[in-house]
Amino acid sequence: MKIDGNAIRPGNVIQHKGGLWVAVKTQAVKPGKGGAFNQVELKNLIDGTKLNERFRASETVERVRLEQKEYQYLYHEGDMLVFMDMETYDQINLAEDFVGERAQFLQDGMGVTVEFHEERPIGISLPDQVTLEVTEADAVVKGQTASSSYKPAIMENGVKVMVPPFVTAGERIVVDTNDITYVRRAD
Repeated sequence: MKIDGNAIRPGNVIQHKGGLWVAVKTQAVKPGKGGAFNQVELKNLIDGTKLNERFRASETVERVRLEQKEYQYLYHEGDMLVFMDMETYDQINLAEDFVGERAQFLQDGMGVTVEFHEERPIGISLPDQVTLEVTEADAVVKGQTASSSYKPAIMENGVKVMVPPFVTAGERIVVDTNDITYVRRAD
């Protein structure tokens, strides 16, 4: 689907210079002399490189629609992660580095959304929060104020998270998977 250069908005995926790019920031510029243009910061979906580009209103770009499918995480095999399509029960293998450091938050049976472009996976999104058990937590140092001090704790998946002093080993807590931070105690 073709769109004008001044219609590009953050989050749009476009085909540009032979690659797939997502618009990160856009700014409409109207200089005193010359025509108006849209200053767009683009990020390559394949290799992560960034690019600043100017698009005039008269230019058209190809907007790409990504297909999103729901998958369920099954298991870890070598350096591959195995997922199952929730509709067709087909399985796909994705490299662990494709998922990135958030792969350590995957739990058996967890639902994820995989984004495809022309049958090729280009992105994956995990739930924003997961519940994990604390396996190790440092003891509280006497005299520290409870409001400002956090202590390191190690989760069941080996990830370190800073937690409030009242959290002890064996407790279940909710962790944000985007910035790897403590949210609250699990119910």
